[in-house]
Amino acid sequence: MTGTNSYGSANDVDVLIVGGGIAGLSLAAELAGRCRVALVEAEPSLAYHTSARSAQQLIPSYGPAPVQELTRRTLARLAAVQEEAHDAVGRLAWPSRFMLVGTEAEVAEESHAGMQRLDVGQARALVPVLREGAFEAAALDTDSVRTDATALLAHHERTARAGGVAVHVGSPVHTAQRVGEGWLVGAGAEGFHAANVVNAAGAWADDLAVLFGVERLGLQPYRRTAALVSLARPLDPDTPMVAAADGTWYFRPDAAGALVSPSEAEPSRAEDAVPRPGDIERTLTLIRSVADLEVTGVVKAWTGLRTSPKDGLPVLGFDPEAPGFFWLAGQGGYGFQTSSAMAEEAAGQLLAGRDALRAGTHPVSETARALDPHRLSVRQ
Repeated sequence: MTGTNSYGSANDVDVLIVGGGIAGLSLAAELAGRCRVALVEAEPSLAYHTSARSAQQLIPSYGPAPVQELTRRTLARLAAVQEEAHDAVGRLAWPSRFMLVGTEAEVAEESHAGMQRLDVGQARALVPVLREGAFEAAALDTDSVRTDATALLAHHERTARAGGVAVHVGSPVHTAQRVGEGWLVGAGAEGFHAANVVNAAGAWADDLAVLFGVERLGLQPYRRTAALVSLARPLDPDTPMVAAADGTWYFRPDAAGALVSPSEAEPSRAEDAVPRPGDIERTLTLIRSVADLEVTGVVKAWTGLRTSPKDGLPVLGFDPEAPGFFWLAGQGGYGFQTSSAMAEEAAGQLLAGRDALRAGTHPVSETARALDPHRLSVRQ
């Protein structure tokens, strides 16, 4: 394919990925060297929005069944990468326990098979800062891991670039037109002729679809605020991450002291979200009511957007109506923990092509079928 536009000769690619967060970078790394790929990111740097604001905890017991399966596969792939090229990639993931606390009913409802039930005494032995009387029951996930988000993103970027992926930052998509068997896309000062366009635009995924003349899927961004705080008495680094079973707060140890969050999920428009006045103060008041954390200062605070469709599952697959338009969005709070497995599934479908998928000549896992965009009722 070749094409020209007002930019002169267009960059001719098999796959154009729109979005340079964990979803887009994971896929770029997965496709590197297997076809012609370009990635465009609207911001002046990669992973500027939600991917730079991750809690960095990967929890196999977190989320519905398809998410848990993708998490297990992602963790296995990260372990393999670290095993094969430790000196090159550094420490990508390591064991880090996760604990739910709350009423007996809340913990029973939110804990999953494989989590170890604890009484109050056992939980406080593991996390001594938890206040007596603040909860009735607990459950411990010993398969949870911590990840270094910066190192993981850098690994994907290095892999992508080494495999020939052209990465363009400061390149928002502003024009798109279906031409023949592909798309003619203007992004920043560049033009692209792409057989397939991957929508990995996070909170802006629905808006990007409209630009391509594709119907929205009903993806809703939700606010999630967090802060790194310094402590008068540091937590033991081996302290589990602790979260309320009713979803109202979490905290975990950090080199700075602790990461704290009200774990809110408030609908928002797509934007560069920031904490609002009083958000961090209310968070600290809430967490001090359940944990004896003597906070001496706020090192950094931020708000990210976690974007999901109404059924809470990520979206992965070719658009049911627009040829060559592929969705890789709606990961909600599962972005990092499902990223490698989702990239593997997406790469397989893109390399096979929409026609092969429709003809059934390319196998698609049951997990991937559960994420297909056609499932969303807004399209039915």
